[in-house]
Amino acid sequence: MTVQTIEQFRQDIGSVFSTVEDRERAMKSRDFHWYSPVLTPQLKDCMADVVVQPQTQAEIEAVVAAAAKHRLPITVRGGGTGNYGQAVPLQGGIVLDMTRFNKVLAVEDGSIRIEAGAYIKSALDAALATGQQLMMYPSTMQSATVGGYLGGGFAGIGSVKHGIIRDSGMIQSLKIMTVEESPKIMTLSGADVGFVFHAWGTTGIIIEAQLKLVPAVKWIDCIATFPTYGDTIAFGNAAFASDLDIFLLSAVEKRFAPFYKRTQAYFDGSRDAMFSMVNEKDVDAFFALAAKFNGVRSMAVSEAESADAKLRPIHQTAFNHTTLMALQVDRSWTYLQIVMPDPFTPELAEKQLKYFGDEVLMHHEYTRENGRPRIGGLPLIKFTTEARLNEIMRIFEADGCMINNPHIFKLEDGGRFDPEGRKMAFRKQVDPLGLMNPGKLRSLS
Repeated sequence: MTVQTIEQFRQDIGSVFSTVEDRERAMKSRDFHWYSPVLTPQLKDCMADVVVQPQTQAEIEAVVAAAAKHRLPITVRGGGTGNYGQAVPLQGGIVLDMTRFNKVLAVEDGSIRIEAGAYIKSALDAALATGQQLMMYPSTMQSATVGGYLGGGFAGIGSVKHGIIRDSGMIQSLKIMTVEESPKIMTLSGADVGFVFHAWGTTGIIIEAQLKLVPAVKWIDCIATFPTYGDTIAFGNAAFASDLDIFLLSAVEKRFAPFYKRTQAYFDGSRDAMFSMVNEKDVDAFFALAAKFNGVRSMAVSEAESADAKLRPIHQTAFNHTTLMALQVDRSWTYLQIVMPDPFTPELAEKQLKYFGDEVLMHHEYTRENGRPRIGGLPLIKFTTEARLNEIMRIFEADGCMINNPHIFKLEDGGRFDPEGRKMAFRKQVDPLGLMNPGKLRSLS
């Protein structure tokens, strides 16, 4: 983009905050793709030409209209907590930072309406103030935005109870803005929210979300430890199948203990562990079930007790926070995203543990899809070469696992994106100029 074009764009958006300062452009052109030693060198030179931070819908509309007028690419950004380069502008242009567009608009019985740039923690707090809560949220809820989570997420804390985002019914409706010289607002509900869910900002700009709320529960942060990882998985399977009210089941093997510095009094590396959030009324039954699989009660604390003891909240020891904690200690680790076979047996867990040795550390998250267990593997991988990383993926696949490769930046390469072609048809309707996050879709490369 020429300097002249960018300056004309900035003049057209008037009082909307914008910057071309190098440090700000560099910072807002990055997300957590640095988890991947494959993506880091591929995306290192990608940078926006200008960063904008609108605060109102009218300001977003002004940005979009000017972008369409000057044919400038738009990469929508929330908190930048994604791991695949979703928020990295591959072809320069505009980074549309939504974090100043962040109001909680309404909390009603069974639903919350919130602007897309609001942090998820603010939505949860607003819901809790009315005796309600979100159905699920990411481990990064303090820095992830509503729009970013819906545009790039898949599951989260709460998915063992309510299912993955796609089939949970959590998204009641979405308002999006089209990208054209006269932008339009569209409201999507029902199955149509799938047009923009997990589409990395390629099929419209999420403006507002209405999310389903459920009655609030007092969750207790629990750790049960086990003599083997097979015992841990056997317990996880039984807990999933039980009638216990559980919000999180996150299994990690004992070699993760050095990364869990704030919970070492309860997870010291001598035993494997299940990190969980359990309804207060079911805590004793939870540990009684664990005992049937050689498990022992290590920790059970309320949110207030955890804060007083300066412990890390259990929701921050799950999903990719586990990877983050490892990388904060040793940057030679990376990770994979795997869907385990159904059923996922303790024997397979032990087999893979033994086969890979110190090259792979096992970590599994229990979620639900269409009522069935969807157990996701988020193992740590000691990175050596991309070829070896690919070989490890093939070994997992030979065991019946499905890989959602987190070391790619093309949307279609990470799993099933649009098998029926409906999202691409919708994209042409809402982004006729092809300005949204260009380069992320292989089919348009």
